[in-house]
Amino acid sequence: MSSATASDPYFEAELESAWELNRTFDVAYNLGNTEYQLKKHREAARHLSFALRNWPLMKAAAKLKATAEQRFAESRAQVGALVVTAGAPGAEVLVDGNAVGKAPLEGEVFVDPGEHRVEAKHLDYEPASQTVSVAKGGTAEVKLAITPVKAEPRASARTTPDGGTSAAGAGIVGPVAGQPPAGPVEPQPLPKKNWVPVIALGAASAVGLGVGIGMTVASNNASADGHAQADAILKAGGGCPDAPAAYSQACSELRSTASQVDTFGRAATVAYTASGVLAIAAVTYALWPRSGTKAAGKVRVLPETQVGYRGIVVQGAW
Repeated sequence: MSSATASDPYFEAELESAWELNRTFDVAYNLGNTEYQLKKHREAARHLSFALRNWPLMKAAAKLKATAEQRFAESRAQVGALVVTAGAPGAEVLVDGNAVGKAPLEGEVFVDPGEHRVEAKHLDYEPASQTVSVAKGGTAEVKLAITPVKAEPRASARTTPDGGTSAAGAGIVGPVAGQPPAGPVEPQPLPKKNWVPVIALGAASAVGLGVGIGMTVASNNASADGHAQADAILKAGGGCPDAPAAYSQACSELRSTASQVDTFGRAATVAYTASGVLAIAAVTYALWPRSGTKAAGKVRVLPETQVGYRGIVVQGAW
């Protein structure tokens, strides 16, 4: 893993790559928090705003929300905001020549204080633009009324014998002048990622790690006891192979201690393995692209024991 800190531009670049792959609240929060520390208030306001709009209702993330709200407010006070509406769904919105999304936009567009040119473009509509000024900490509303592109008439009118008119080239179907063509079909948004499996797997991984540490400590303590018992037997002039009756009880306790060392050691190995597997499963699920299938997000953790080894099996679909 990288040793970069949250205020390191290299760490920011890594988070920007993660944001392009998976636009979720946690990536937005970490990226916005890093940009805040680098004093990139416009970018910080954008990503922290997204994180707060999509903040999940779970206790594990609740304690971070107050920090996100505070840092968003501080960044928001340093920049301006544009509330942009365009007349056609799917129209591309540009600010100073840079695309910021398609109408209808979700949330505000954060800009540096000053004058900005806002445009809306659509293949079936005439483009529209507007220049606005926004103060530091202020908000400007921009309404772009774009009009449909007029279609060329595809049939000429002619006089009929009864004095009426009809369209030449009957049977040719085309757009009617003055009427907007059918708009593009908007893609359905992907369902929000379910973070419950991540929390459950992370918690289980932490428990497994704690159990492994406890078993390691117990194994070390039992090993120390075994060495002490063996030293006591040797100092008394005895030995456990073919032990006389005087040392049978001490040797029995030594063998029991040795068995405990082995048992605790094996238990620690299984616990560490389970912790690692669960941690990998949690990270994999968190980074896996969102899916609209019903099977997404279902994870099962099953213990498996066979002759010669013990382990954990993680089965999932996301």
